[in-house]
Amino acid sequence: MTAPALVALAHGSRDPRSAETVTSLTDEIRALRPDLRIEPAFLDLCKPAFPRTVDRLVRSGHDEIVVVPLLLTQAYHAKVDVPEAIAAATARHHGLKIRATGVLGLEPAFLEVLDRRLRAALSDARVRELDALVLAAAGSSDQLANQAVARLARLWGSRHRLPTVAAFASATPPATGEAVRQFRSEGRRHIAVGSMFLAPGLLPDRAAELALEAGAVAVSDPLGADPQVARTVLARYAVGAVELVPV
Repeated sequence: MTAPALVALAHGSRDPRSAETVTSLTDEIRALRPDLRIEPAFLDLCKPAFPRTVDRLVRSGHDEIVVVPLLLTQAYHAKVDVPEAIAAATARHHGLKIRATGVLGLEPAFLEVLDRRLRAALSDARVRELDALVLAAAGSSDQLANQAVARLARLWGSRHRLPTVAAFASATPPATGEAVRQFRSEGRRHIAVGSMFLAPGLLPDRAAELALEAGAVAVSDPLGADPQVARTVLARYAVGAVELVPV
């Protein structure tokens, strides 16, 4: 019995670095599970588009697919775009079963990845002292999604015993620059920003730009194609694959 195929589904971006990161992450996942058929796909703006990826998998004989949304929060894309794309793909192929897993999410284990990225940024900037942290994320009109980021920021701060706030690149305040300026108004001068984004793009770049303009000493790179992220994708896949097994 062939295992379900795994589709790592990202939203997509006009920035080519985003697609490159998703491709690299898919390579990391394949390295961990070379026995699986694993494909990247995008909802918009990038290739391969999700419908074409599904068509290709069906032509190669797969009738079960597990989709892992490469989204860090359970917001609009997860609640609307992903289900609509899966419904459309399923309707085109009689007998095809597609199971969407939970989103990649804001796993506490990702803080280890974030720390590695931030240590690299601090080393490059020759910064040895910190007195505050800002956790930068995309932001959403969905307040539950923003609250999840704020909870992760508090957890990150407690790990380092530093005051820490969440900031957002769109949709909701505070922006990263505002968060940095607030800390500076309190007398803090060594403020670093961790980028809780999966891949580079317009929003991470804007968040970094605003933070540095406001006086941040360093801004980390996004999570990227880290083995911990790849392992989390496979953990989501494992749950989805079990759910496809007939009871």
